Amino acid sequence: MPAKVGAVKVISISSSSIFNIGDVYNMAPSAMVKTFAGGGSFNTGNGIRINLDKSTTYVNDQEAIDQSFINS
Repeated sequence: MPAKVGAVKVISISSSSIFNIGDVYNMAPSAMVKTFAGGGSFNTGNGIRINLDKSTTYVNDQEAIDQSFINS
C-alpha cells in the first residue's frame, strides 16, 4: 500500500546504511570491517584518564581475504 511521506531531512548516511522512502520488500545492508586497536582504545566518556606506558599493538595479518563477501 503506498505511503504518504512528509518532509525528509537527511544529515548523513554511512557507507553501510540504507535510505529508503516508500514501499520496500527486502532491505539488507552489509559491511565487513577489520579493526586492530591497542590498549585504551574505544574508551568513551567525560574525564577518562588512561596511562599506558609503552603500549604497543603488533599486527601480522597474512591473509588477503578473511571472509568471502558476495552482493547479489
